[in-house]
Amino acid sequence: MRIVLLGPPGAGKGTQAVNLAENLGVVHISSGDLLRKHQAEGTDLGNQARGFMQQGLLVPDEVIIGMIEDQISATDAEDGYILDGFPRTLEQARALETALARQGQQIDHVLNIQVSSQELITRLGGRWICRDCQRPYHENNSPPREQGKCDGCQGELYQREDDKSAAVEKRIQVYGDQTYPLIEYYKDKGQLREINGEGDIEVIRGLLVDALS
Repeated sequence: MRIVLLGPPGAGKGTQAVNLAENLGVVHISSGDLLRKHQAEGTDLGNQARGFMQQGLLVPDEVIIGMIEDQISATDAEDGYILDGFPRTLEQARALETALARQGQQIDHVLNIQVSSQELITRLGGRWICRDCQRPYHENNSPPREQGKCDGCQGELYQREDDKSAAVEKRIQVYGDQTYPLIEYYKDKGQLREINGEGDIEVIRGLLVDALS
């Protein structure tokens, strides 16, 4: 079973991808993890990616596709995989389709985790990080015992620019603009399943599994 998992920032996509992969006995393939892995191992693709990133440029689709092709051809991906974080745009989806066809594969299901903008702002906008140990907190879900201080090292807590309300709203808007054509593309192909991503993690996991039945 080959699955693409979609969802906006803050939807819990990464957590659900890991859980779903374990449940189905397939490989979890995160584009972010692949980038870090190839750079750490000093592969040709990793070095190419580093070159673009050092210039402040986005890593080209063909480099990411190369990493994904390498991963899905591995023995542990024979029983299937979940793609997390890729594709993000219609162009990437088409490039992925071409790459998979070279290996005689195609995507079987596309699961889209839906969360309202207000809920995403609440989730992302309440995140705080310890300056010293980088431990994360959330002002609603996991607040520190003492406001502004890390429970562990007593370091100062701060909010990253990306986690401030205005930046969060922009991230959500950009995601929506980029992925709307992608979602319509998979919907037209009859592969898309919409999942309510608000509520208990275990309930959402069950909805994802049910959508594949």
